[in-house]
Amino acid sequence: MSIIVRSYIEHGRLALVPTLRSLDEVKIRVVTQGTTSPGTTVFPFLIEYDDRAELEGILDGDPTVNEYELVDWTNGAGIYYIEHTPQTELISTVVTNVNGLLVHTETKGNGWLIRLLLPDRKALNSIWEYANENEITLDIIEIYSNDDTRTEMSYGLTDEQMIALKTAYDKGYFQEPRDISLSQVADEIGVSSTAMSGRLRRGVRNLIAATISEDDSEE
Repeated sequence: MSIIVRSYIEHGRLALVPTLRSLDEVKIRVVTQGTTSPGTTVFPFLIEYDDRAELEGILDGDPTVNEYELVDWTNGAGIYYIEHTPQTELISTVVTNVNGLLVHTETKGNGWLIRLLLPDRKALNSIWEYANENEITLDIIEIYSNDDTRTEMSYGLTDEQMIALKTAYDKGYFQEPRDISLSQVADEIGVSSTAMSGRLRRGVRNLIAATISEDDSEE
């Protein structure tokens, strides 16, 4: 079953992140294309910034930009085709390799908010592993099943985090006082105490990000 994933990614060599860090008011999003060839390094971007000259001066010095071409500039916004340097980290490559689509991509803070359409959770795990291997921060905000008959929200939890949280809850780990120790909960699912602690910590963080925190809003 296909899934829709909303997440936030951050890394110093992600596309145009140096420009984001240099221009506080700049807003950038990728212009959606029907198809993207694996390995492509050229993408169309809509960039909103009042001073075109200043923007292009920053683009000239951005180490993720090899060259750029302006297609149109109107009322403080320009459409650019940008070719990235070989050193640029591109999440699009692994997304394409797992037969996924980048449905929406826009900047937030020093990173990117992305919405992915993926064939299954195995594809998401591949993207997660790629991010970890390349030291890319990847925070999952929401996951929905793309099924007309039902919609599932997993609140940004991976399967491992969901199992860890549910097991800990069912066994009384969150009771006061606790009915079971962390090591005992870890034994229930066959992982180390360190692994269990990490899954619980990241799981709780993702729950907060997906439910009560306002920092991950796309608005």
